[in-house]
Amino acid sequence: MVKLYYFDTSALLKMYVTETGSRWVQALLADRPTVFVSQLTLIEAACAFARRYRETVLNAEQHGRVLMSFDYDTRHYYQVIDLLPVTIDTARQLAYKHPLRAYDAVQLATAWLIQQELIQAEDFSLTFLSADQRLLTIAQTEGMSVDNPNLY
Repeated sequence: MVKLYYFDTSALLKMYVTETGSRWVQALLADRPTVFVSQLTLIEAACAFARRYRETVLNAEQHGRVLMSFDYDTRHYYQVIDLLPVTIDTARQLAYKHPLRAYDAVQLATAWLIQQELIQAEDFSLTFLSADQRLLTIAQTEGMSVDNPNLY
């Protein structure tokens, strides 16, 4: 079975900034599995990296390396999923059903829509990765396979 992964921003940041779960994420991504991310992640990650720089968690050199690495990976490695009207509509429907923040609803909707496409294909399995346990619980309710890098 081919393993596919959807990373929300909280999980993907662990590839670039050392925190709980970083080693696990780095080991997982070292095997170069197929990774999906939302276009929204590009914005959220930029904000997260900038905040870490402002708070001096990253110095100028580290910040530059992180940005260069993230930009390279998003262009050459990750499957960046566009924010389409169907994604927004699905996010709204999920928000009516569950206590979701706006960006979490978009992340979950993006992954859920990918999963719906994969249901038709045999031998594919999508795992939704997030460091937000509340979001993972909601994703499980929606029938998704999940994992939390903070557990590793």
